[in-house]
Amino acid sequence: MDQISLNHEASAGDTHKQLVTSLPPEVVQCLENARFLHLATCTDNQPHVSLMNYTYIPSSQYSSAPVIVMTTNPSSKKTNNLVVNPNVSLLVHDWVSHRPPTQGRRMSGGSPGPESRSSLASLLLNLNTSAISSISATINGTAELVARGSAEEEFYRSQHLENNTFDSEGGVAFNAAGGLTPNNTREDGGRECFVAGEEVRVILVHIKDIRTSDWKGSVKDWVLVPDANPASTVNGGGAGL
Repeated sequence: MDQISLNHEASAGDTHKQLVTSLPPEVVQCLENARFLHLATCTDNQPHVSLMNYTYIPSSQYSSAPVIVMTTNPSSKKTNNLVVNPNVSLLVHDWVSHRPPTQGRRMSGGSPGPESRSSLASLLLNLNTSAISSISATINGTAELVARGSAEEEFYRSQHLENNTFDSEGGVAFNAAGGLTPNNTREDGGRECFVAGEEVRVILVHIKDIRTSDWKGSVKDWVLVPDANPASTVNGGGAGL
């Protein structure tokens, strides 16, 4: 009962936030492992969520703090939203996201049910809650459109293009809004058009705070404060990291 109460308190409030000068290792690992993230923007109390390809950059000549890079069509809804309201939230995780079949539900396409599935297939499905699973991270921050034609934009664009090496596998690719869409038939998955295209804008997200959770319900909160002393926690909580 005490454990349930503690998890509820941590999940519902922000009294346990810890000040840190760098991202926790488990958050860095999650950002480096995951392929995509969900980007949430909002204007006039109307939230909008986009599935995005991204690039995590720990530091560079343009920012000593970690940033997350994405690209977008300048006329997309997400772009219009963040111009009005730069506050954004990102959800990223490295879990396997396929829904495992149950006794009463068959996989689409007529795949066999669990009663006839091989032990190897069952093992692979169960990886979602074992070796592959770790945490999900909700990252709050502020987004900006990098100045068009600047050296900074070219740097981040080249890093993002270089990091986009998996869309040729055929599962997903960039769409015209700078997000992702399945079954794109372009040989390059749209990389050249929707990352390096002349009109494409580069989004830079500056991280403010992070919340992680795992499959057990454990919740941790951090506030990223570069150059600050993380000796104490927000609201006077216990020791920081």
